[in-house]
Amino acid sequence: MNIKPLDERIVVKFKEVKETTKSGIVLPDTAEKDKPQQGEVIAVGKTCCSEDGEPQVKVGDVVVFDKFAGTEVTLDDDDYVIVNIEDVLAVIEE
Repeated sequence: MNIKPLDERIVVKFKEVKETTKSGIVLPDTAEKDKPQQGEVIAVGKTCCSEDGEPQVKVGDVVVFDKFAGTEVTLDDDDYVIVNIEDVLAVIEE
C-alpha cells in the first residue's frame, strides 16, 4: 500500500532511537519525554519546496521533527507519521 502526502506534508517512518547509559543500561522509549522524534522520509508532498524552488527534504533523508507534531498512522504493520514541513526541525546528515 502506498501513501501520498498532500501539499506541504511529508510521511516519515519512525526510527527507533535507543539510548544507552554509560554503564550500558538501555533506556526504553518511554523514558524519553519531550524529545524530538527521528525518522526516514518516505514520501514528500508536491509543495514542500523552499522559496528558491529547491526541495527542503527528499525521500531517504533522516529528519528530526517535533514530538507532538503530525498524525500517526499504521500501514502494513509499519508506523508512520504525517507531518507538516514546518514541524521538521532538522535533517541529519551522515
